[in-house]
Amino acid sequence: MTILSIHGDNPLADGRQSERAMKVRRGVQRLLMELRHAALPELTLASGRRADLISLSPKGEIWIIEIKTSIEDFRVDRKWPEYRLHCDRLFFATHAQVPLDIFPEECGLMLSDGYGAHMLRDAPGHRLPPSTRRSVTQAFARIAAQRLTLAEWAADRNGELGQSISDIVSGGRD
Repeated sequence: MTILSIHGDNPLADGRQSERAMKVRRGVQRLLMELRHAALPELTLASGRRADLISLSPKGEIWIIEIKTSIEDFRVDRKWPEYRLHCDRLFFATHAQVPLDIFPEECGLMLSDGYGAHMLRDAPGHRLPPSTRRSVTQAFARIAAQRLTLAEWAADRNGELGQSISDIVSGGRD
């Protein structure tokens, strides 16, 4: 199933994430923007797994952030070690009602309140092989471009296309 639909009211939401997960994601996305990362939610990787949030740093590092909203959410998900094959750094992100000691020390940790996030623990780096970096970066770019096009079409369809979309398309430059 595609992450975007040009037929819904919001082509950037697919309804698979809980309200709590979306709030955690929003706070982490704001932190990543402050760090000058380009972030993309819900990217399907070559393994078939779907990263909750993936970012590209100004230095070209690829980060994957796995969002967990409860103890049970963390306990039932044992696929997270596979994400290491697709990133330079692996993080967990959560909110204040989840005990932080459940998250493995070998991963970074972010705490989000929905309005922002704090990096409580940096993730150790493990450099991707060049071929994997190229593959992930190309997938990131293709999906980001497709989503931008769909969002632009939806905004145009809804009569919302204005200066703000021009800023996004041009990269904020006049």
